[in-house]
Amino acid sequence: MEILVINCGSSSLKFQLIDSESEKVLAKGLCERIGIEGSSISYTAAGSEKITREIPMPTHHEAISAVMDFLTAEDTGVISDMSEIQAVGHRVVHGGEFFAESVVVNDEVLEQIAQCNDLAPLHNPANIIGIKACMEKMPNTPNVAVFDTAFHQTMPESAYLYAVPKKYYEDYKIRRYGFHGTSHSFVSKRTAELLRKDYDSVKTIVCHLGNGASICAVENGKSVDTSMGLTPLAGVIMGTRSGDIDPSIVEVIADREKMSVQEVLNTLNKKSGVLGLSGISSDFRDINQAVENGDAQAKKTFDAYIRSVVRFVGAYVAVMNGVDAIAITAGVGENNPNIRKAICEHLGYLGIEIDDEKNNSRGEEIEISTANSKVKVFVVPTNEELAIARETVALVKNN
Repeated sequence: MEILVINCGSSSLKFQLIDSESEKVLAKGLCERIGIEGSSISYTAAGSEKITREIPMPTHHEAISAVMDFLTAEDTGVISDMSEIQAVGHRVVHGGEFFAESVVVNDEVLEQIAQCNDLAPLHNPANIIGIKACMEKMPNTPNVAVFDTAFHQTMPESAYLYAVPKKYYEDYKIRRYGFHGTSHSFVSKRTAELLRKDYDSVKTIVCHLGNGASICAVENGKSVDTSMGLTPLAGVIMGTRSGDIDPSIVEVIADREKMSVQEVLNTLNKKSGVLGLSGISSDFRDINQAVENGDAQAKKTFDAYIRSVVRFVGAYVAVMNGVDAIAITAGVGENNPNIRKAICEHLGYLGIEIDDEKNNSRGEEIEISTANSKVKVFVVPTNEELAIARETVALVKNN
């Protein structure tokens, strides 16, 4: 079964065509600058070199058309006709309280996703556009929505309720939702397999450390706590996001800098985090290099980042009353041995011991803890596209 996985941003569209039987990627690519002059598509078929072409894409409809053309063209195609695609799986950022699992899309589902637009204004509208474009271009092909928030709908009230007047939850659904759900689900399941234990009997902490970052406590196969909140701004320090701060900071900055609340939030989302604190970059490769060169502010940034991660890891050990394994994933986590070692050095009280030789790896699945380590530590590359494809196949087969 060929599954097309779509991830729409406000001006971009990432895609993969996956053979669900072998779970191999047949083709993948990215449409960029949709609705902006100079839009282009990059496309790579399995076993072939990447192709990049400038194509006018005023909307996501043209982007979907470009994807279809590349998938079926004589010189670039991997299928002969779009009818070979048996389902389309879409990443949808926010499902609110409507969705605790993935769903086959219909008009009611689209309306409920739209009702969550104010919770993810940069993402949900674009996700809807991508779904509608696929429904129009492939009217006989089922579409499945896979939500970043769904995995965390198992959190208890004690984890997701904020200590604000209850009317804000009752009237506006102000609560912790959490994100990166497909990644946390995929990685925690794989970690249980590596432990050779049943998924429903393992306590795992997943550290999704990319430009966006979140920590998740997974107990007996369920998310019981996570660091991101109503939006992806909360939690650990990230590439450009501040993570948790005193809410009063918003008022102070607004008053001193004569900024609106929206302008302050834009700063907290796009100009803060590792970038804002270091004044150098949001990329940890640059931070690592600066630390090696003796840059004191880079070292302060590195240390603050590590502390923000271990705070949540320690808290989640307490929440679950123990932990069997810690899994580190995403771009920073998978490729930065220095980050992993620094995190684990703070967790010696758990009986964690790291094998420095194994830890000196990048982008591969590996156990980096020693045989004597009381808590196992794994690097598990995330694969959100494959997770979406699996969810899509399961739903389509059952409908």
